[in-house]
Amino acid sequence: MEKIASLTLEHYNLRAEDFREGTRDHDVSQNIAALLSHIEGEPPFTILDFGCGPGRDLKVFAALGHVAIGLDGAERFAAMARTDTGCDVWQQDFLKLDLPDGRFDGVFANASLFHVPSQELPRVLRQLQATLKPGGVLFSSNPRGANEEGWNRGRYGAYHDLQTWRRVMSGAGFVELDHYTGPQACRVSSSCGWPACGAGRYRDRHRFRFRNGNVQPVCRAATLTTCSRRSSTS
Repeated sequence: MEKIASLTLEHYNLRAEDFREGTRDHDVSQNIAALLSHIEGEPPFTILDFGCGPGRDLKVFAALGHVAIGLDGAERFAAMARTDTGCDVWQQDFLKLDLPDGRFDGVFANASLFHVPSQELPRVLRQLQATLKPGGVLFSSNPRGANEEGWNRGRYGAYHDLQTWRRVMSGAGFVELDHYTGPQACRVSSSCGWPACGAGRYRDRHRFRFRNGNVQPVCRAATLTTCSRRSSTS
C-alpha cells in the first residue's frame, strides 16, 4: 500500500503544473450542484474538497460563500490550492487520513476515490462518513469499470461498477440519494488529467455541445457518480 500511494503521489507532484493547465477549464458545475442540492439546512455549508488538486473546485465552493477546506496527498497540489484559493488545505495521504469527527456538511470527492485500492476503500469511506455531520452528504464521481484495478500511466486506480460501489457504500454507512452513469466530457488535450480519458482517441468520433453553444471535440470516459447521505443510524 505504501508503494501504491508514494508512486501515485510522485506522478502528480512531477506533473502538477501540466495537470493544472490540462484541467483548468473542465466544467464540473453539474457535480457541484448535485452535492449542494442534497445538503439539508441553510447555507453556507462546510465542504471538504477531497482530492482538491490545484484547487479549481475549491475556489468555486468558496466563491459561492461556503466554508471550503481542501485535502490532497500531493505536496505540490496542496501548495497550489492554498495559493490560488486562500482556503485551508490539508496535505494528507488518502490511506493515512486524520479527519475531525462530524465537521462537514458535505464531502466533494470528484475523480479522487478511485485512487484508493479496493481493499482499503471500506476503511476510507468509513472515515469520510465519520467526518460528516449527521445527515451529511458525500458526492463521488469516478471512472467506471468492471471491478478491475491496477496501474494506469503511472497512477493506481480501481474501477468499480455500480453494484459493487453501492455495496461498499452501504457497508460504510451511507444511503444512496442519487446516481448517474455516463460519459465524462472534457476538452481533448494531450495534457488531459482525467485518468480514464483517451485524449485524442475519439477526436473525430464524438462531439459535445458546451453551454456557450460552441461545439468542440471532446474525449469521453465512462463515469460513475453518486450522492449518498450519512445514515441516521450510524
